[in-house]
Amino acid sequence: MAEEISLRAGEVSLRERVKEPPSALLVESYYRGSVARAQRDVFDHEMWVHLAHGLMLERQGIVARPAIAACLAEVLAMAGEGPAGVPVDFRQEDLYSYVERRIVLALGPDTGGRLHTGRSRNDLNVTTWRMALRETLLAVQMALLALRGTLLRLAGEHAEVVMPGYTHTQHAQPITFGYWLLSAADVLARDQTRLAGALAHADLCPLGAGALTTTAFPLDRMFTTELLGFGAPLESAYDAVSSRDDALEAASAMAVLMTFLSRLATDLQAWSTWEYGFLELADRHSAVSSIMPQKKNPVALEHARAAAAVVQGALLAALAATKNTAFADVNDAVTSVNEPVLDAALRTRRILALLEEVFAGLTLRPARMVQAAAEGFGTATELADVIVREAGLSFRMAHNVVAVVVRDALAAGRSADAITAADLDAAAQGLFGRPLGIQPAAVAQALDPAENIRTRTVLGGPAPVEMTRMLASRGAALAQDKAAVEAVATRIRTARSR
Repeated sequence: MAEEISLRAGEVSLRERVKEPPSALLVESYYRGSVARAQRDVFDHEMWVHLAHGLMLERQGIVARPAIAACLAEVLAMAGEGPAGVPVDFRQEDLYSYVERRIVLALGPDTGGRLHTGRSRNDLNVTTWRMALRETLLAVQMALLALRGTLLRLAGEHAEVVMPGYTHTQHAQPITFGYWLLSAADVLARDQTRLAGALAHADLCPLGAGALTTTAFPLDRMFTTELLGFGAPLESAYDAVSSRDDALEAASAMAVLMTFLSRLATDLQAWSTWEYGFLELADRHSAVSSIMPQKKNPVALEHARAAAAVVQGALLAALAATKNTAFADVNDAVTSVNEPVLDAALRTRRILALLEEVFAGLTLRPARMVQAAAEGFGTATELADVIVREAGLSFRMAHNVVAVVVRDALAAGRSADAITAADLDAAAQGLFGRPLGIQPAAVAQALDPAENIRTRTVLGGPAPVEMTRMLASRGAALAQDKAAVEAVATRIRTARSR
């Protein structure tokens, strides 16, 4: 346990309002974890805020330059030393208490006590945590951009790798693996939009809000907003210190994203089984059994699915902490959401990076995929459509004919590619009293999965012409999203380097 830090002669304390030191139980259950968390997650951000606030105080003539210069010299020293340069015993309420203590010990209370002029821990702390969230959301966005880029690249490479498309886990219609990948990338593009909205709302600066009503000192909030690289001030001071909907929005966006990633992982895991045999994960993303020599377990996918549950739990924790709290600065709604949401962001970024690597390392088995598509009756819809076009039956009548043929083929142990024109004639004769007379070549073409796909030229279909168009469109959209994310990152880097 850290050694208790005692007040020295002439030192001031934030706790003059109360007579007793904090309870040991309060320290262990709250302060210790809170301060340690701040040391890890927001120390650098807090140093940055102190520098920006100090420069603004001097610029506005609120605090004289010599005092500010001395205070900021101490801040720069702490920034260089890192958290180890700020001794803590976890008996003070937050990281700032120890930061101010070091400054005051070095400069005395008259000089060291001036840096906090016109500021509250309310606006200080919510600013630093917004900066931490902004940073992690940028990292999540960049990882998502990388995954989307890999999926689109693979979609182009596998645009003609035929496989079954499934509904309700049953063969539905033929698709290509590239089409599945592009469709997944489209969902992730909407996730990118949701995360961009969360980032935009986190990228608002509360500094200068004070406790809740700003201050009578002539602060320049636009100046500190610019110094800290924020997009704009969070204008209403009351709102600035009382709301963390930015964190809730971020957690929600990440939970939606991770939920979808779990669905992709589920498909890949199923398709990697012996029974499907469509693809194989790289050895580096797999584990083995301690007893069964043949096992190659897709643990990367199982880890991704489990992580989705943890991120969903983080959203629920943040929502539950906020529910039924006062619309004001209260720890449960404003402070306690930080830990689960930042943890969720870290986990989400890691899973995005892992899955990007998993997709890039997949080995496909195209022959097995097209075999399954040919045998599994996914071409039945096109066969019914051919009957409509060639024989003039209504779609429902054609549907009935093909349903009978499929049922009889399954009963006889025959696969879809064994269906003949004679089978259609027999079924139509039994149902409607007349044969169809469709040419065998037309039936064979309808039953060919690749031909099925080539006919799906309607907007959004898997035909090669549509895939080419959509891939070009998605590539352009990805470039725009990359530029938007990089613009925010560049603004922050520029502000940090000033």
